[in-house]
Amino acid sequence: MTLARWFARCIVAVALAGAAAQPSHAQADAKQGVTLLMRDCSRCHAVGMTGNSPRADAPAFRNLGARYPIESLEEALGEGLMSGHPDMPEIRYDADEVGAIIDYLNAIQKP
Repeated sequence: MTLARWFARCIVAVALAGAAAQPSHAQADAKQGVTLLMRDCSRCHAVGMTGNSPRADAPAFRNLGARYPIESLEEALGEGLMSGHPDMPEIRYDADEVGAIIDYLNAIQKP
């Protein structure tokens, strides 16, 4: 193998390794989603893969998929979440934020 061919292979290997190290778009969205949910929801709900909700009557987000399809939340998240209890604030997100939240929620659902 010539030095030029060996060098070209090394460049390709480094480029592939760098691409593999980059987070996917869905991973980046999910990171934004968890950040939003931690900011807006974690005082009442468990937003992660483990742990109890600070409020016993607030469902853990990792179990929402057992109640209904996660995608069904898109409209409510974009138009403003309303709840049956008075101390839950109305929260509204833009389209990118809704997508990020949905990506995160899908990623943490328990089977």
